[in-house]
Amino acid sequence: MRHKRVIPNRSFRVADQIQRDLAELIRELKDPRIGMATVNAVEVTPDYAHAKIFFSVLVGDPTETGEALNEAAGFLRNGLFKRLQIHTVPSLHFHFDRTIERAAEMSALISKANASRALDDEPPVAPAAGADDKAGE
Repeated sequence: MRHKRVIPNRSFRVADQIQRDLAELIRELKDPRIGMATVNAVEVTPDYAHAKIFFSVLVGDPTETGEALNEAAGFLRNGLFKRLQIHTVPSLHFHFDRTIERAAEMSALISKANASRALDDEPPVAPAAGADDKAGE
């Protein structure tokens, strides 16, 4: 019995190709709810039945964009079917990626901590040499 040939990293390459093709297909959508969506990552199951697509939004509401993308999943899957040369094109499931928001929050916290540390590290200001003489007169 012959074994199926395993191609190393095939699922990663398929996920990368899906990410590139979806980015082009999403730009072609006419739905005003989508706005400026960016595909950040794609995770494909080993059997290529499902794909999680993580997206971020520059302009617009992430919830509305997610709903619009999930509604357009069939259209996008059909577009992928025409572009990809694989036997099974996965079902698409869109999820909002909060990585950029979390990174901005962490950056703000780090900046705040550095600013408070800089205030703590400043030496106390000593009074001027002639200031005590004038106060006593």
